[in-house]
Amino acid sequence: MSRFTPQNPQYRINGKIRAREVRVIGADGQQVGIMDLSAAINLARSQTLDLVEIAPTAVPPVCRVVDFGKFKYEQAKRERDARKHQHANTVKEVQLTPRISPHDLSIKLEHAVAFLCEDMKVKIALRFRGREMAHTEIGMGVVDKFLRELGPWGQPDSPPRLVGKAVNVMISPLPRAKRAKNPRENEPLPESDPGSDESDEEDDSEEGGQDPVGETSA
Repeated sequence: MSRFTPQNPQYRINGKIRAREVRVIGADGQQVGIMDLSAAINLARSQTLDLVEIAPTAVPPVCRVVDFGKFKYEQAKRERDARKHQHANTVKEVQLTPRISPHDLSIKLEHAVAFLCEDMKVKIALRFRGREMAHTEIGMGVVDKFLRELGPWGQPDSPPRLVGKAVNVMISPLPRAKRAKNPRENEPLPESDPGSDESDEEDDSEEGGQDPVGETSA
């Protein structure tokens, strides 16, 4: 299922409106009152506009006198703005490991790019296990490489930090005008990362073999 735009409501206009009487809102946004459908359509046409049914379940249905093309454009813009605001409050987490394979790293990069292109923040978390803590510079190198690869789509809010046994960094999406296009924009938004095939003899029992993408609300 596509992540992008849900189906827009189908508005009835002009002669496709089924009610005999409608409550009319004029082009200036003011209430005109209840009118016969034919009279309401004539009113709209006299202004070179359309009669659009905006509340079909009301009694009588509510219609507006508008330019239907402009009306659809404004509705779509409001929906985009609402989705952008919703996504701006969402943080997706992408987990890495110091020994992640190039294949797994590329998949996680694709996921992070997809999230950033949906105006979501991305938290990168690289966790050390066992003796990996003796060489934290390897993990830092993985994170630095990941950040460089994400440069066309997002930038870190602050430098990566080692906290306990993990390196964390938050990435914010670049403004749309400065952001590169999502190379996989027609694919569904990923819900989780596939598991890593890497094994670790020093792995703690509570650590799983998967690197999921988590979601939190900011």
